[in-house]
Amino acid sequence: MILAQLAPAADAVRLSLHVLAATVWVGGQLTVVGLVPTARQLGEDAPRRIARAFSRLSWPAYAVLLVTGVWNVAAVDRGQGSAWQAVLGAKITVVLLAGLGAWLHGRARSRLGLAVWGAVAGGASVVALVMGVVLAG
Repeated sequence: MILAQLAPAADAVRLSLHVLAATVWVGGQLTVVGLVPTARQLGEDAPRRIARAFSRLSWPAYAVLLVTGVWNVAAVDRGQGSAWQAVLGAKITVVLLAGLGAWLHGRARSRLGLAVWGAVAGGASVVALVMGVVLAG
């Protein structure tokens, strides 16, 4: 009975942590993209320094997204249909692609590599966010 009474609070914590982490991961990427042109005016190394500072926030947020994502799936009624399960499988793939793209972006040394892997990370992150909304729907 006590667990049943705590369930709404646990749901609120789980969902709040997930949304907060998504705000940092996805919103942060979009913010950094908007700041890069101004950062370039501050010096050649400024975009790289900003990216390093962002990664200190974004990677822990990504880890929180993974943990709370598993927690979200565990908390969902097992009676979901096959369409919901298909979207979930696709979302997991897209989330992993976002992480891989961000990791490769962080290791890229050419402008082309930075652009391609940044676009993969950012695009996959936005798609994963939308898929999360669909799954919660």
